[in-house]
Amino acid sequence: MLLIGGEPFGEEIVMWWNFVGRTHDEVAAFRQEWMEGTGFGVVEGFDGAPLPAPVLPGTRLKPRGRVR
Repeated sequence: MLLIGGEPFGEEIVMWWNFVGRTHDEVAAFRQEWMEGTGFGVVEGFDGAPLPAPVLPGTRLKPRGRVR
């Protein structure tokens, strides 16, 4: 079991698939780096190809903040 918690982010963030950024453009850049195989570490001992990231939606991702 893994329990992850803590105080919510105080700023607005964009979360999509396995990426967290501050803007749509930042998340799009992370996706591109993932797909190109740059900017992220390598898993040693795994024979398969990396899981491809899904295509970004046709609209811009909106930052969301803490809502109470």
